[in-house]
Amino acid sequence: MNTADALLAAEQSSCTGTGSLGTEWQPITLTLVEYPKGDFIGKLLAWISLAPLGIGAGFVALILFRRDLHTIVFFVGTLVNECINMLLKHWIKEPRPVSRAQIWTEYGMPSSHSQFMCFFSTYVLLFIFIRLHHMNNSSSARIERIVRVLMLVICWAASFLVCFGRVYLLYHTVRQVLIGAIVGAVVGALWFLLTHCILTPYFPMVVTWRIAELFLLRDTTLIPNVLWFEYTATRQEARARSRKLVSMKSQ
Repeated sequence: MNTADALLAAEQSSCTGTGSLGTEWQPITLTLVEYPKGDFIGKLLAWISLAPLGIGAGFVALILFRRDLHTIVFFVGTLVNECINMLLKHWIKEPRPVSRAQIWTEYGMPSSHSQFMCFFSTYVLLFIFIRLHHMNNSSSARIERIVRVLMLVICWAASFLVCFGRVYLLYHTVRQVLIGAIVGAVVGALWFLLTHCILTPYFPMVVTWRIAELFLLRDTTLIPNVLWFEYTATRQEARARSRKLVSMKSQ
């Protein structure tokens, strides 16, 4: 084989995704969502189907910067929900409606996207109606209620669009999406009840542990409006430090 033939063979090998050692190369498929070329609705639904990744990134950011126990437990619940989905998929082993070469798993029952979104939305729904139902005594109660309703509308609208998109893009059948949504809602409700009735009473004790103090973990369960509390506390601290600084300069 001359040099030209060797170069041609190497080029063909690289194009087919195999190297000299027979290694098959594949991309990271975590965010690889396909849609019909030129289909605007399909492209929009493909982007919306990435909502679980955005929610996961939001959880990580909240945990890193707020260190709230309830947020951590909520995030752990999403991981448990994903594990349940993987177990069900490999137990049922029902294929997807369209076979794709590059996909996370070949099984489609139940849909992990619909299960995740319905888990998240169900948990938020119960959190607002059970945990926050009595926190309407402030002067801004009407605004807070409107914000909560908007949150629920956004969560469930996103859940519907993600579920619809998985069927539209032929990643799942209607049955796979419906079963995923039901499983996610049930797991979300059970996880909320576990957190609210069993785990939350132990949060004040957990934050006193040495390891909790090391990682600056905190419990904000008894604070009705964390955002307003943090705003007022920061403003008061800034004013106190400003007065102290002025006092030191005047001496």
